[in-house]
Amino acid sequence: MTETGQPAGAAPQAGSAAHRSAPVPLHGAAAAQPTTDSTTPSTPEAVARTDGRHAPIGALVYFSSASENTARFVASCRLDEVGVNVYRIPLKPGAAQLNVREPYVLMVPTYGGGDAKKAVPVQVKRFLNNPANRAWIRGVIASGNTNFGTAYCAAGDIIAAKCRVPYLYRFELMGTREDTRKVRDGIVRFFSERRG
Repeated sequence: MTETGQPAGAAPQAGSAAHRSAPVPLHGAAAAQPTTDSTTPSTPEAVARTDGRHAPIGALVYFSSASENTARFVASCRLDEVGVNVYRIPLKPGAAQLNVREPYVLMVPTYGGGDAKKAVPVQVKRFLNNPANRAWIRGVIASGNTNFGTAYCAAGDIIAAKCRVPYLYRFELMGTREDTRKVRDGIVRFFSERRG
């Protein structure tokens, strides 16, 4: 699903150079197997549409700032129509914590204005620092701004490295229609390949 047409597990590239960033503490990598806990799972923001005989194929968890750029991108993907639950990481610190207990791909914007140490939003770090949430991550997608130079989409590099999951795709700012198509089709393919 990478924009270069490489397999899902291949290192992504932006332009002609691969972009790597310094890690940001996330308190450990994803567990090999999800752990059980007594936390009540959160309800998806958009519930996967299924025919009643099949479970959702997976989930997308995303964070969007007050600008709503990532939220608009996710909405345009219409993932619920293809069997994918959609969860949003809360923006405000006082909101109820998101608890995801199913395999998911994380979509995250890159912050920091080019400073890789500030690339991962605090809300995303908080979500991933919960071991039960982190245990279910299966891949990451990032957005960014090419004006950030080598820190372009650095949040994806950092999370993929820390959680030991594939970096599936990156796109600039609000993405294009082609980005929307590739993300929608790629997420379906990513989860379908892991089911069969």
